[in-house]
Amino acid sequence: MRREMQEILPGLFLGPYSAAMKSKLPILERQGITHIVCVRQDIEANFIKPNFQHMFRYLVLDIADNPVENIIRFFPMTKEFIDSCLTTGGKVLVHGNAGISRSAALVIAYLMETFGMKYRDAFSHVQERRFCINPNVGFVHQLQHITISQT
Repeated sequence: MRREMQEILPGLFLGPYSAAMKSKLPILERQGITHIVCVRQDIEANFIKPNFQHMFRYLVLDIADNPVENIIRFFPMTKEFIDSCLTTGGKVLVHGNAGISRSAALVIAYLMETFGMKYRDAFSHVQERRFCINPNVGFVHQLQHITISQT
């Protein structure tokens, strides 16, 4: 399951890069994916890349899986991209390298901001669907700060 994508909300999928590789095109098409958020750090750009730019709309984010990385700054553009996809009837895959830390943090943030969820509830919702998520400690602190600022 860790190498496949899971549907977190209707139309919102989370998974590893392997779910967006060239060999997975039939699965992406079968699931109705129209948009892809590709999360990578610049040194990963040679092997984590948009493979189907002629078929899907991409948002490529350069984010290091590092506890001191400021991931919050990517939340607004990610939310806007996902919202624009879902409101037009599309489906979006959010992936990093493993679909465990960076991409999971972005999906958790999306749930928190969209539904006013607290971190723990959003984390649980995502983890129930993709059991292997484990955002790094720095991302967790940033996500928990969002919860504090909403109350």
